[in-house]
Order: sequence, then C-alpha cells, then structure tokens
Amino acid sequence: MAIYHLHVKVIGRKAGSSAVASAAYRSASRLRDERIERTHDFSAKRGVVHSEVLLPDDAPDAWSDRERLWNDVEAFEMRKDAQLAREVEFALPRELSQAQGIELARDFVQAEFVSRGMVADLNVHWDKTEDGNLKPHAHVMLTMRSVDGDGFGAKVRDWNSTQMVERWRERWAELANERLAELDIDARIDHRSLEAQGIALEPQTQIGAPAQRIENNGLDGAGIEADRAELHREIARNNGARIVADPFVALDAITHQQSTFTRKDIAKFAHRHSDGIEQFNAVMDTISNSPDLVELGKDRRGEDRFTTRKMIETEHRLHHAAQRMDGQERHGVSDVDRAAAMAHAKQRGLVLSGEQTDALDHITDGRGLGVVVGFAGTGKSAMLGVARQAWAAAGYKVRGAALSGIAAENLESGSGISSRTIASMEHGWGQGRDLLTGRDVLVIDEAGMVGTRQLERVLSYAADAGAKVVLVGDPQQLQAIEAGAAFRSIHERHGGVEISQVRRQREDWQRHVTRDLATGRIGAAISAYDAQGMVHQAATRDEARNDLVERWDRDRQAEPEASRIILTHTNDEVRALNKAARARMRAAGDLGDEVHVDVERGARTFASGDRVMFLRNERGLDVKNGTLGVIEEVSIQRMTVQTDDGRSVRFDLKDYSHIDHGYAATIHKAQGMTVDRTHVLATPGIDAHGSYVALSRHRDRMDLHHGSDDFSTRERLVRTLTRDRAKDMASDYDQIDPAQHYAERRGITFRQRVVEIVRRVVPEKLRDRIGGLLDGLRSPADAGPGQGREPGREDGRAQNGDVGASPGREAFARGAQREPGASVDAEAALRSARTKALVRHARALDAAISSGKAGGQGSLEQTRELRDARDAFEKVRPHGWRDAEAAYVKNPELVREAGAGRVNRVVLALQLETEIRTGTDIDPGRRADRFVERWQKLHQTSQDQYQVGDMSGYQSTRSAMSEMAKSLERDPQLESLLANHKKALGIQVESGRRLGAELAFSHGIGRGRGIGI
Repeated sequence: MAIYHLHVKVIGRKAGSSAVASAAYRSASRLRDERIERTHDFSAKRGVVHSEVLLPDDAPDAWSDRERLWNDVEAFEMRKDAQLAREVEFALPRELSQAQGIELARDFVQAEFVSRGMVADLNVHWDKTEDGNLKPHAHVMLTMRSVDGDGFGAKVRDWNSTQMVERWRERWAELANERLAELDIDARIDHRSLEAQGIALEPQTQIGAPAQRIENNGLDGAGIEADRAELHREIARNNGARIVADPFVALDAITHQQSTFTRKDIAKFAHRHSDGIEQFNAVMDTISNSPDLVELGKDRRGEDRFTTRKMIETEHRLHHAAQRMDGQERHGVSDVDRAAAMAHAKQRGLVLSGEQTDALDHITDGRGLGVVVGFAGTGKSAMLGVARQAWAAAGYKVRGAALSGIAAENLESGSGISSRTIASMEHGWGQGRDLLTGRDVLVIDEAGMVGTRQLERVLSYAADAGAKVVLVGDPQQLQAIEAGAAFRSIHERHGGVEISQVRRQREDWQRHVTRDLATGRIGAAISAYDAQGMVHQAATRDEARNDLVERWDRDRQAEPEASRIILTHTNDEVRALNKAARARMRAAGDLGDEVHVDVERGARTFASGDRVMFLRNERGLDVKNGTLGVIEEVSIQRMTVQTDDGRSVRFDLKDYSHIDHGYAATIHKAQGMTVDRTHVLATPGIDAHGSYVALSRHRDRMDLHHGSDDFSTRERLVRTLTRDRAKDMASDYDQIDPAQHYAERRGITFRQRVVEIVRRVVPEKLRDRIGGLLDGLRSPADAGPGQGREPGREDGRAQNGDVGASPGREAFARGAQREPGASVDAEAALRSARTKALVRHARALDAAISSGKAGGQGSLEQTRELRDARDAFEKVRPHGWRDAEAAYVKNPELVREAGAGRVNRVVLALQLETEIRTGTDIDPGRRADRFVERWQKLHQTSQDQYQVGDMSGYQSTRSAMSEMAKSLERDPQLESLLANHKKALGIQVESGRRLGAELAFSHGIGRGRGIGI
C-alpha cells in the first residue's frame, strides 16, 4: 500500500557529518574525502538501484562527478559548524516498478529542485523490510548555495523557508498521485491527512529493538541505531508542537480512516505524536478543547464518541448530493426497452428472479439515484447486464466504476459495463477527460468499500453534471479502508431494493448458509458446514495449513476442470500457502522447467503450469490488480499467461513485474470473486466481514481449516469470526440523538443538548410533574414512596414486590402475582384495566406537553386530566405511572406510541424501570428466572420470525432483546444474579465482557453501526 513520507533535514558539521561520507553512503559508492584525507567505502551496501547527479543549466559540468561535487562543497564551507547540504528523503509508491519509481523521482527532483538552481544528488533505494515487504524510497542531497559557471555563490535563504517545504510536500503528493492515476493504479498518497496550515506531521516508524535498548541503557557510540532513536523522538516532539499550535492537524489525521472516535483513540494518537508526559498532556488538552471537536454522545459500549466539524460537513454534502439526485426525474427507461432487454437475456438463458426484476425496475426508473443491496452471490452483476441493455436502448451511456481494479474487472466481465477504478475516473475528470453529462449512468460496484470522502466527491460531481448514479453493494462485506460507511448510510436514508435470494451456490442448504452469513449468523453458518464435514480442526496452524494443501491437491486432481482458490487473512500466510501448493504441483509433475525471476515482491521461481496473480492494473495488458491466470511460457525476460477469462497476455518482465504465485490470495483480493471451490485457512485476524466474504465465494464446496493453537474451542472460532468491525458515520448518531442538529447550531455539548431540547419543548411545571425531566431526577415533593432514590436502597423499595418482568402486555397486566384462587376472568379484567390506564395516562401526558400555554403550563383541564390519569393508573398498578414516566424521560417517543395504543415497547421499558426501582426487594432467584424466561421467549420468537422470512418482526424482536441486554448496565444486582444463568441465556464462551455486552455479542445484536457492544 502506498504511503506518504517526505522528510527534510540539514547535513552539517555541527552534528559531526561529512557531505562526502553522506554521499558515499547514500550512493553505495567509494569516495575520497580530500579535507580529512580519508576514503569512505560503502560499495558493499545493497539496495541502491539508481544514482546520478542532476545539474542546473549554469552549473560546472565537472560536478557530474559526485566525488568532485561534494569535495568542492566541503572546501568552500570554512566554518566548523557549516551547513553542507540539505537532504530530502521521500517514499516511493511500492505499486510502481523500479523503472517507474526512478522516473517519478527524477521528474520530481528536476521540477522542484534542479529547476530552481540546486545541484541534486539523487539516489533511489529499493530496500526490503525484515518481513520481506518492499521499502522503495529516494535520498536527494541538495546544494544550499546559488551556482554559476565559476562555482558557488551566496546561500539562498528562500530555500530554507517553511513555505518552500510546504510546497515540496504538496507537489510530491500531487505528482505521485497523477502518475499512479495515469498508470491506472488504485493507490493514493495524501500529504494533507497530517497537515497543519500546510505543514504536515512527520510520519513515524517504530523504534527497533536495538535503538530501544540504546535509549533505555544510554549506550554511546552505537551509531545509526542511536541516531534513529533520537530522530524518532525529535519527530515526535516536532509533531507535538505542531498539534499544540493547531489541533486540527490531529483531528484530521484521526478521522482519516474512521468517522468517529473515542478518548482512547485521542490518547493513542497523542502518545505517538508527543515526547514526554508534559507534552502528552498538552496535546491531549489541546485536542480535547479544540472548537473543531464535536461530541456525539455515548456509543453502546458506554464510551464518549466524537467526530469533527469537517467530517460532519462532508457527510452533509454527501447526503445533500444524494438527496438532489434522488429528487431528479430525468433518466427514465420505457417499459418497451426494459421488456426487450429482459427478453434478450431470456434468449441467452438468463431469467431474472422476482427480486432481480424489482431491482431492475428500481434502477431504470427516472430518478437520478439508485441503490441496490444484495447478499453475496445473488446475481447483482447479471441484473446489471440487463439494465445496461435497457439504458443503452434508451440512449444513455453506461459507465462502471469500483474502488479496486479487480472489482472493476469483475463488474465489466459480469455485466458488460465498461469499468475502471474510481481513482482513475476522478483523475480523468481532473484533466477534463471523460466528463459526465445528463445522458450518463454511472454504476459503482462494491460501493460498501468506498470511503465517505471519495463517495461524496463522486456524488457531488455527478449531481452537478445531472448524471444518474447507481450504487451496488453489501454493507456487511469488507468495510471501507477510509473513514465512514457511506453506502450503508445512503441506503438507510434514501432507500433502495434488496436482493436476498442467493444464486451462486448450487445447493439449497448452502444458499441458506450464505443468507446466515449475510445476516450475521456466523455460528449457524459454521455449524451447517461442520455438519457436512467441511470444517476441519488440527492441532496447530502449521498442521491445518498442511491439511488444507493436502485437501486442495486431492481436489484439483479429482476435478481438474473446476476453478478453485485458497483464501486466508494475511499476506504472510498467502506466501506460505503458495509455496506449499506449488510444491505439490512440482511433486505431481504438473510444472515445467524452473525459471528464477526477480519480480516486484522479490525473487521468485516460475514455471509453465504455475498459477499466477497480477498485482497491478496495467491498461496496456488489460489486466487488473487481482487478475488470475496460468503461465503458458516463461523465461528470464518475458512471460505469457492465459487469464481465467481465456485471454493470452504476453509481456516483458522488465516492463511489468507485478506478478506473484496465485494459488492463494487474501480475502480482500477475493471480494467479488466466484469459483467452484474454496479452501479457507482461518487465523485470529479475521472478522465477521472477512468470514462472510471468504465463506461465500464458492459454487460447489467450501472447506474451512483452523488450528487449535489459534482457536482452542469451536466457540472461540465462532466468536472470532463473528467480530463486528462495521464502520460508523457521524450522522448515525442523529438517529440515537434527534437533538444533534439543534445542538450543532447552538454549539453545545451532548449533555447540554438534553437539557436544552427539553427546555424548549416541555413547560417548567409539567417537567416537575413528570419526574424532573430536565435533570433526570424526581423532585422530592412529587415523588412517592421509593422515588427519587438509588435502586436497591432500603428506603427506595417498592411496597408490593411487583416486578412484572415477563415480556409483553401479559406481564404488564399481570403485575403482582395472582392471588391464590383468583379466577382467570379476574386476571383478564385486571390486564384490560391496566392497559387502559397506561393508554389514558400517556394521552394525558402527551396533551399536556404538546399543548401547553405560552406561559409554560398546560391548561387547567389538561393538568386535572393528567392528575386523574395518574390516580387511575396508581389504583390498578401501584407506582405504574412513575415507572412509565421514568421510561418516557429516557425515550420520549414512547409517549405517543402508548397514547396510540401501541404499548408493547412501552410495557418492556416500564418493566425495566420497575426492576431498577425495586432493587433487591423480591426473591433474587425469581428476578433472574424471570429475566431468563423473557429472554428465551424473545429469542425463540426471533428464530421463528427469521425462519418464515418475517424480517421486519425479526428486527423488532431483536431490538427488544438489545434493550434487555442494555438494561443490565443500569442494574448491577440483576447482572450479578444472572452470572450463573449464562448457558440458559445462550452464552457459551467467557470473554471478560460485562454480562450485558456479552449477551448482546453472543446473539449478534446491537450491530451495524460500527458502535456495537
């Protein structure tokens, strides 16, 4: 992945440095230092792939000789603390080939340094890290004085200015991104993500173990490692100072990959970008008090959540653009064109399902925005192919785009829509090419992987151009790398169509499993595969890897025509699996003569018959990052590959070396892929989104392997594969807190919002009557026995022991236990009376709140009715009205629901307040038993609803379960009582979470916002 790094420093005698020695080291050469009569020999140093001196027009030609240049510098500078040279070090995108990286570095140096009169000594290093990853970068040593034909003149102070460094940083990002886009490489760097008024924070790497030991032990003479440790601290100090000067630099960096964040996230960032406790505290204080910081409230873990005003503005622009497009009616397709496209598809053997037809109707209507959410393998691309024909018949130009090259390729191959990466498309727009018009339809596939900022730019541009945009994806698959969950948020706000009928798998039971994966029921999916003998446990991961390759080898020999892929989470495991699979191919005699080749990822051995993967988009070869194929011919100079779509691609390895073995791939490479068989190695880094993708790529069979050293039990495997890492949006909190926009206009905090919004809506005296709505506490004068006190205290106990803890109206109406001998008819009458009292009370309360006089008080009649309603409620259920009003304070929407006769949610909330109030007043065992009884009943109801496809009822029931789990946060006594009931509650594994959080996690509730429990 391309990274941004550009660091500027001065090489001077004050630090004990020599220009000649520095040049020798960076160029891996042998240079004689005439001033001290010493030879510096670094010719054994490896990794330097290009070295040259670039001269401005008026510089002496003799300075093309590196030794002559830097000896002249040393001779000209007489001071013992002289500044000898400026060094600019910058990282090259690792997606480039060596030739492309060298060319890019030369272009940057020529444009920004040499053209200004500096002599530049450029050295390109193509190093590798200890884990084998490429680390391409360039070192540029620059002269600091003006030059002419006679030699050096005065020092140019402007070259030292902050503004000049700012320009270099910005121009490097611009030039690198332009080159990446021109080459159709889906990677970008961003100098602005850590920028304060044009001065970015310096990227920091971890201090290695040797440097850390030097730091800790105070060792002298340790050379370069000590320098690295001090450089790390220096950068941290400088970054801390910049943050204190402008905290927006920190907020912008934190939200680069997440829309919202917690205090822990701020602390981690401050720790990395500061030096010492004093500066850490200053950075924390500056960030926490920044006017750009916006407090959103608490997430479901109970942590305070924050975002930035800039992120809120970006999301506002995103939804504004979506709203504009959704309101347009200019892209209609006639019924005739639509029918003709479907008829043509039918002739080719493609018959759309009812869901696919609904999706086709939705995206070909007149509106400028279409949204399609589809489970994995539901035939979205096939439906889009029919839509393409309908749009073309209606006179529209159809274009496709996706975040990655392979996703764009899959969209094009599956639908026939000409497609490219979003980055390449945006670059073209910036150059004035391929601009959208009102006659364009832009289809964005795998939209769930597109970050908020990028999708906002695309939608805003399309809205201005009057084009139609169709977003297609699945928010539960792999998440966006950058901040936000824009696709999911747009679907929730503007609606769309869903395709849930899985078509990829050939057997019904496997289609049901994919549906389970899509809805978060990972445990059920793994159990189904296990029942079919497709889940395999070994003692260690090494043994699991060997078992997987053994099974893969047997499978390929038994079914050589079937397509297959090995999937896992990390690149290290991919390399190990590729090596093992290839050894099997060699042992079976299925590979030709070995050829040793240096490719982008290092030395590799290839042979005819090898399966390979292309790793970079290359328009000239018509291959994408992720394209798979089999080698037909290979030599040291060139390779011919037959791609999986049947094309023969021939290329010189010196021009294109971004290729590797393709037996195995990361799960991220597999999104959008379809094969006959998959073999999956589970490792601890996988989560719910990755497992959904990995376990749904196949048509016929999937085998899941794991080691006991990674997952000691089946429950631990399920828990890992069920981890929800869905990203959130700042606007998600609008739904949790409807007062957010009001608060933003007033510039007040979350806690103040509750006070302010209630102050606007509820008359003062009525606030007192409904239990202190303003401050969340009941006034002593109005509180009855047991009110206004902490739950569980002796003076706060209920008088009758009624907890009514069973679900629904029945529990509420039953209230206290039925007296022995009481008739069923009497109980039914009491149930009816309590329900009527609840409804009457809610209506009276709602009328008083919404119809208060200008003086801040309801009418005399409304006040009297509220008092009478409370009295009536008290007679049929002691403390009932107080518990109801406590629930209304926490969720005001319940008042009108109850007044309209929809009391199910109200009853549940009322029961929870009753339990909190009563504390330890009843038999502890009975409290726990009733909670378990209610939970099991709701759980069974949700299962029944899911089985019959009642997804609306299913979601409603799950919401009620979520409220029950959250209620335990307010009732530590009940939480403790339930500690021995975990199995009955469906909790199989201990994880150290609070019980409410564990309960929600075990049943997969409270998901989908990126703020899960």
